[in-house]
Amino acid sequence: MTEFITKRVKNVRNDVLSGITVALALVPEAVAFAFVAGVDPLVGLYAAFMIGLITSIFGGRPGMISGATGALAVVMVSLVAEGNAMGNPDENLGLYYLFLTVILMGVIQVLAGVFKLGKFVRLIPHPVMMGFVNGLAIVIFLSQLGMFKQTVGGEKVWLEGNSLWFMVALVGLTMLIMWGLPKIKATKKLPEALIAILVVTGIVIFSNLDVATVGSFIRDGGGEGLKGGFPVPVLETFSNIPMNFETLKFIFPYALILAAIGLIESLMTLNLIDDLTETRGNSNRECMAQGGANILTGLFGGMGGCAMIGQSIINIKGGGRGRLSGITAAIFLLMFILFASSYIEQVPIAALVGVMFMVVIGTFAWSSFRIMNKIPRTDLFVLFLVSSLTVIFDLAIAVISGVIVSALVFAWENARRIRARKRFKEDGTKIYEIWGPLFFGSISAFNEKFDIKNDPDKVEIDFVEARISDHSAIEAIFALVEKYKAAGKEITLKHLSEDCKLLLYKSSPIFTDIIEEDIDDPRYHLAANPEDFPKPLGEYKF
Repeated sequence: MTEFITKRVKNVRNDVLSGITVALALVPEAVAFAFVAGVDPLVGLYAAFMIGLITSIFGGRPGMISGATGALAVVMVSLVAEGNAMGNPDENLGLYYLFLTVILMGVIQVLAGVFKLGKFVRLIPHPVMMGFVNGLAIVIFLSQLGMFKQTVGGEKVWLEGNSLWFMVALVGLTMLIMWGLPKIKATKKLPEALIAILVVTGIVIFSNLDVATVGSFIRDGGGEGLKGGFPVPVLETFSNIPMNFETLKFIFPYALILAAIGLIESLMTLNLIDDLTETRGNSNRECMAQGGANILTGLFGGMGGCAMIGQSIINIKGGGRGRLSGITAAIFLLMFILFASSYIEQVPIAALVGVMFMVVIGTFAWSSFRIMNKIPRTDLFVLFLVSSLTVIFDLAIAVISGVIVSALVFAWENARRIRARKRFKEDGTKIYEIWGPLFFGSISAFNEKFDIKNDPDKVEIDFVEARISDHSAIEAIFALVEKYKAAGKEITLKHLSEDCKLLLYKSSPIFTDIIEEDIDDPRYHLAANPEDFPKPLGEYKF
């Protein structure tokens, strides 16, 4: 019992310290993504607080951090712009359309969890997963490069002179502390990211260095500061926007895209955290938690969000494993907004950039370079495709494209494996022994194996080493039998599975006489067959 309590106390300490670190890293990210979406910084901060809190409590992956993300923000830009164009510019209708869309997005995600669609993330191939990780690492890196710019005359320009060198030096110092601190035995239990942020912040404050801080970053973007009140329901959303079919027609495509991107990023981040912690999360529960969080966020004036791979890795690397780490991050983020805005605004951007650069280094799958010559070229192509599309477009397009390409490659490779051994019995009967998977992709090659015109009067087709995989295969067998019957030849089918035989019996009475029953018939189910047959085949009447 003493050992159990000690372990729990240790986890609490790690969760709290890691949560504080994540809260500090969330501030510039949430603000930056709010600017990308074209909304006030508090809209992003409120989203980070509410989504982070709800998913930490009810989500399917303890230790995973959620909040406002860039993948969603880039879609919201056009939504807000189109919404503003629908009314008087002073009404700011785009913001209210955003809130309503986020609510509908959450409803779609909840339905995905109710219908247990989260399990389909298991169908994502490993090259797609590696491409997702690499692409997202590149996106995080590129997003941090924007921090090396300053606003001059309303335009963003690259830092120059001392400002640039101070920024580079502080980023390098932050990374050096995070790299070297774990190597010191006495400090292995301290979250290196939090220590690095505190040290660099202290240097900037006491040296009075003129560098970009969280406060200056917010003001450069057009915000008034980090300080805000407790989030309250935005009831104006329902009074300012007409609740009719036209509104639904406008927001539904955006809600569907946002829901898909949010779930894909969340579930793939969940898989990544599963690998890092050697535990298993609940994908369907995470879908429902993400959906519920977005519904509440939309009601309380947040921009919506999903899992954040960068902050999640910061949390895991900092020792955060339980739900308390995410809860701590969310609560401290709210405390920053309510009570500590003046202090958090003094944190130099360079310290947070250094932390995110270390996240990029830890996130990128460097092993992908080592295995380039060891994996099939098609897998390598998928890896690069997903990485590139993640950077160029967005995560949803990248992952869906990667899965489609992988599926097509798999279908093509299996379609080439169909074989037919041919031999004759002593009585002249020709036997086709089919080997390989028979499905929609291999039907053309399957039909080419038969020489109906020149075959003898008796033909047997043996499926003992074949796998009848879908309805297309059943149709191919039916068409083949019809051709042999039309040619006036006798055909026998052997070693078909029970469900395959049942479907053939139902399709035509001619199969009753040509299918040979055998105790060694294979027993498997068709992928395309929606029925379950609880009774033995002999109990069905045809």
